[in-house]
Amino acid sequence: MPTKHCRPMLASLIFLLASIQALAADTQDYATPLLPSGADPWVIRRDGVYYYTSTSGGRIELRRTIDLWHLADAAPVVVWRAPASGPASTAVWAPELHYIEGKWYLYFTAADVRHNDDAHRHVFVLESASPDPTQGHWVERGMLKTAHTGIDGTVFQHAGRWYFVYSAYVGDHSDLVIAPMANPWTLAAPQVDIARPTYAWEMRGGRRILEAPEFLQGPDGKVFLSYSASACWSDDYALGLLHADSGADLLDPASWRKSPRPSFATSLRSGIYAPGHNGFFKGPDGRDWIIYHANGGPDWKCTARRAPRIQPIGWTAGGWPDFGEPGRPPAERASGR
Repeated sequence: MPTKHCRPMLASLIFLLASIQALAADTQDYATPLLPSGADPWVIRRDGVYYYTSTSGGRIELRRTIDLWHLADAAPVVVWRAPASGPASTAVWAPELHYIEGKWYLYFTAADVRHNDDAHRHVFVLESASPDPTQGHWVERGMLKTAHTGIDGTVFQHAGRWYFVYSAYVGDHSDLVIAPMANPWTLAAPQVDIARPTYAWEMRGGRRILEAPEFLQGPDGKVFLSYSASACWSDDYALGLLHADSGADLLDPASWRKSPRPSFATSLRSGIYAPGHNGFFKGPDGRDWIIYHANGGPDWKCTARRAPRIQPIGWTAGGWPDFGEPGRPPAERASGR
């Protein structure tokens, strides 16, 4: 009977509307963090559910919710703990959850407890076949074989191909290096350095650092990589932006161009300092959002007081992302989003 077929459709519509309303709620509260602490935050949305993770010490935790504004109500679930020894036994940083070809993958940074220094930091991969990443078993797929030691690995798909990007320790500075992927835990060749610190705002806090790269697709197909620049203990820690044309060879360094100024930086007006280590995700209506960590006061350094915040982003008529400023998202632009 017709009513029989309408019931699941009606239930799906109600769920979608509830999800949209949940993300749209409290729209004037973008300056308030979702949690009191949560460095290196990450969000992915799948099947109407948001999954959140962040740096949590010697373990990886996931939270599951349909309402990010009430993330604090979602109990964290520990899905992996660092072993007592070995190459991934300490300094577990910046986990990212990705869904690739029917399985969940967690990419994270870690080091050997015997050598907790930059010369021994690497990116590792976990895999789960469970439909719900907060449940089920996680398999350790090991360390990605990068050309340099480094941190903050991320993956993205473009034009049918998967890529891995990370912050590589190259001499006395950190560069962004990209590589194609043979599978979710194996890199292919070549591994290419596409950006290094060149501007003064990328060298604050006594270090020359580009870290935490994140992929964003523009409405016209343009490819963007945001990154965090300078030392995380500096109030000048900020987001920079690389871009490449939609049809460009992403493994050619010449394809990438760097914006000369920060795209997202400390806002004295909002009282939000050192915004960085962001991620991007889509809301139920398809709009792009940014999640990032920041401090709520000056000179708070690089501690557990860094807290996650979210806000929608806009797109210019020319196809460029407009992040607004921390705590103050941009007005909706005429960009088809």
